[in-house]
Amino acid sequence: MIHSQRRFGDDMVGTREVKTIVPTHTVTEGGGFKVRRPAAMGSLMSPFLLLDEMGPANYGPGEAVGAPWHPHRGFETVTYMLSGEMEHEDSVGSKGVITPGDVQWMTAGKGIIHSEMPTKKMMDEGGLMHGFQIWVNLPAKDKMMNPRYQDISSEHSPIVEKDGVWARVVAGECLGVESSIDTVIPITYVHVKMNPNTILKKELSADLNGMLYVFGGEISIEGKPVKDGKLALLSPGNEVIIQSQTGAEFLILAGPEINEPIARYGPFVMNTREEILQAIEDYQRGILA
Repeated sequence: MIHSQRRFGDDMVGTREVKTIVPTHTVTEGGGFKVRRPAAMGSLMSPFLLLDEMGPANYGPGEAVGAPWHPHRGFETVTYMLSGEMEHEDSVGSKGVITPGDVQWMTAGKGIIHSEMPTKKMMDEGGLMHGFQIWVNLPAKDKMMNPRYQDISSEHSPIVEKDGVWARVVAGECLGVESSIDTVIPITYVHVKMNPNTILKKELSADLNGMLYVFGGEISIEGKPVKDGKLALLSPGNEVIIQSQTGAEFLILAGPEINEPIARYGPFVMNTREEILQAIEDYQRGILA
């Protein structure tokens, strides 16, 4: 299936407003874990193709599930853990354990095969599993780049606290603090917690699309409420002003409009149907990665 991602208009300056609120639904992924996912994510905002909230789910011993070995080509996957532990392994030899506050930024590029499974500790003891995975599209010129894996521990993922607002800067900048992660295209990814009766003014470059996903409490943007389980797509501008009367927890995501055709089939995201067929053939022949 080929479609074009939606444009949000020319660059503008000013305060961003809520343009659209997208509801979420629950689906089953990987080895059987449930995720909360905004509807029609892939067609709504470039460069983000998918946003999955994994859990929160309380597993008993032996119950935790993950995503066994599977391929990707043409985009990036970003996994961010809030609770629990996952173990990553891939075809380029990277291995790592993702614990709360850790980030795994995997650029599939021309092809990678990987698995994300609960650690032995999670399997033996059970516990709470909660986190996020987003897919970031790549421009055509970067889709066949060499794959790479960045594992950023919680100690190296900067946190800033100011006036009742806590933020972990996964990528980009917030409240004067910058992430050290290397992104192919400009990406803002910030995890925010707001105390009751607080305000956050967040600059967002006018040439980036922006959105907020609320997964706890409620916020308002220019008087428009955004509740738990809702994705707010923002209008153009260079700043968003976020208020919370009751306290809230959410993600801020921003990235550039790629404005290229998208051909998507399962774990492959390219520009043409022919490129998708080539990816499938390469995987079946064992030469994808």
